[in-house]
Amino acid sequence: MSEIRYPVERLENFIHAVLAAHDVLDDHARICAVRMIEADLHGMHGHGIFRLPPYCRRIREGGYNLRPDIRAERETHVSALVDGDNGFGQVVVTFAAELAIQKARESGLAWIGIHHGNHAGAAGVYAALPLAHDMIGMYMAVANANHMPPWGGVDMLLSTNPIAYAIPAGEEPPFVLDMATTETSYGKVKVYAQEGRPMPEGWMMTKDGKPLTDASRAEEGFLLPIGGHKGYGLNMMIGALAGVLNGAAFGSDVIDFNKDFKTPTNTGQVFFAMRPDIFRDLDEFKTEMDLRIREIRNSAPMEGGGPIRIPGENLARRKEQMRRDGVPVAAPVVVQLRGLAEELDLEDKLAD
Repeated sequence: MSEIRYPVERLENFIHAVLAAHDVLDDHARICAVRMIEADLHGMHGHGIFRLPPYCRRIREGGYNLRPDIRAERETHVSALVDGDNGFGQVVVTFAAELAIQKARESGLAWIGIHHGNHAGAAGVYAALPLAHDMIGMYMAVANANHMPPWGGVDMLLSTNPIAYAIPAGEEPPFVLDMATTETSYGKVKVYAQEGRPMPEGWMMTKDGKPLTDASRAEEGFLLPIGGHKGYGLNMMIGALAGVLNGAAFGSDVIDFNKDFKTPTNTGQVFFAMRPDIFRDLDEFKTEMDLRIREIRNSAPMEGGGPIRIPGENLARRKEQMRRDGVPVAAPVVVQLRGLAEELDLEDKLAD
């Protein structure tokens, strides 16, 4: 599938211009632009600028509150429940992350729940925010469409429910784990469908138990959990902590934002930040993280296998490469974005 590469700043400015033309607040448009392109820089292209056209449709159909009163409720020194007031997910989760970092700076750690939020994109983008403050970050969410049944069932009651952790190191790149609790995210399924590529066997299954590899027929099947019943249990745990605990949608209450662009989703998320120095000296912690990362990376690979990789170690290289050579945008997405630019009469229409 062909693609066009654009400079990071140009894509951020483009997203900002599109959202501003839809009457999104200037600072909210800028946060969305930065977070969406960060998703692309993380290699999570199903959560980057790819999402702009459906976000715009949701704006037009009244699915977002463009003037939200995002605020903390039920607040303690180490916790809060954030009411996103149906604002953009990127803005709401950024608010929660900044609040968690502020509280962790003062109290050592903080757990922030979110309700009345929206889809916020790549989980790892948010988990990594505390790294700049030498903190550990964690993010979990109830995803915005149910594409998986309970283990052994066929009723679509569960979603991809992602979880991400970011742990600082010293000289080594930080450990950054970003994963869905399904074999893949549904965003990646949509990317494969758009590009006409067959999915690997094991991502999806039809309701009669046969492998499904045609992404354009995704509606005929369901996603499979990672690790079988273990992934199903982890998925439900995230639903309890990010959904039920926060008074947010979970199970049959989840709105399919791929089909319903008007109903508020009441998306639930969790953000956690912690200073390592509440357990041990920060420099000692980072030094030992370096030691363990190197020990694992340099351990013996299987015959014909290797190299052994550490989650997140290629992130810095990937970001540097895209900042130098441009962010790849698939040709079908470029067509949609240029259509938006024409419709809104933007100055930059993303010509080559």
